[in-house]
Amino acid sequence: MTHILIVDDDPAIQLLLKRTLTRQGYEVTVAGNGVEGLAKAQELCPAMVICDWVMPQMNGLEVCRHIKATPQLSTTFFILLTSKGSVEDRVEGLDAGADDFLCKPIEMFELKARIRSGLRLHQLSSDLQHQKRILEAELAEAAEYVCSILPEPFSDGGLAVDVRFIPSSQLGGDSFDYFWLDEDHLAVYLLDVSGHGLRAALPSLAVINLLRSKGLIQVNYHQPSEVLRGLNDTFQMTARNDKYFTIWYGVYNRRSQQLIYASAGHPPALLLSGTAQGEILVQKLKTPGFPAGMFPDAEYTDATCPIEPDSCLYIFSDGIYEINAPDGTLWGIDHFIEQLQSYFTQPDRNLDWLIEKIKRMNALTYFEDDLSLMEIKF
Repeated sequence: MTHILIVDDDPAIQLLLKRTLTRQGYEVTVAGNGVEGLAKAQELCPAMVICDWVMPQMNGLEVCRHIKATPQLSTTFFILLTSKGSVEDRVEGLDAGADDFLCKPIEMFELKARIRSGLRLHQLSSDLQHQKRILEAELAEAAEYVCSILPEPFSDGGLAVDVRFIPSSQLGGDSFDYFWLDEDHLAVYLLDVSGHGLRAALPSLAVINLLRSKGLIQVNYHQPSEVLRGLNDTFQMTARNDKYFTIWYGVYNRRSQQLIYASAGHPPALLLSGTAQGEILVQKLKTPGFPAGMFPDAEYTDATCPIEPDSCLYIFSDGIYEINAPDGTLWGIDHFIEQLQSYFTQPDRNLDWLIEKIKRMNALTYFEDDLSLMEIKF
């Protein structure tokens, strides 16, 4: 049975409304003032509240504000009873969160019609919230699955990989992976699909599954430019699919201590190493190339780099540095490199320390873009 709460300090109005609404088949509860009415609303979670504007202790506007600020009462339809008829008064009531008004003296036919209309809107709001909860639960399951697909950190003698992933929403378009091509060659990559949400997450997962299964035809996975060319051919944009992605892909030969890499519109990977003078050398590793899927005839090139002992390679998405600083400026990659150099000097480096530093640089409490970071210690 639909529950309606009446909040009014006039016993005659209480009796009239309760008798009328009970005859209509509603379950009715009455409160004699705003404080009691708010307590009953929080206890009963009624579908509708009919509340007088002018009352002692707590007036109708205050009751309305408190109810609308309570999450479990967010769909409760609130009708304000008032003898005030000016536009200014109605604006004040709407600003407080009132959904409808009923003028005194109360006209019973109008009352019944407004209640029917309000309850329809309440039901629609409840249905929407129910569907929202279902969708959020499904997205949470999908996000859990995506996280389960991403690789875990690992350490193998003189080589260690650590990762962090913070999606801007429950699902993001960033992904990364690493796998051994043979006993000497480690392939590592990070990609960033345009956009957010499910439409970005699905192509990202498709790339991971394709590379893990080595499903690209006639591609040498030891040759990064061939891998990028194969991905570009496979994931071409169409009229129905407007997604493209940037990617950085590299192969490390631990026997020769050489890294061969190629990139497709992705931010440069950063190779940090110490010098004999105690300085920190930063090398930006990037090759020219359009994002994968953007142009069918895009070309990609390889580059090589020697890897010195005790150096670290950082691969990341642009969400880690394209953040708004508290002063309103864009933080930018140069500031990120400075923070990375400071992090590199830490005796016991942990990516959580670096992520916390970056969070403090962000003017928001969340990241507007997906954030992915890989650290490879040699």
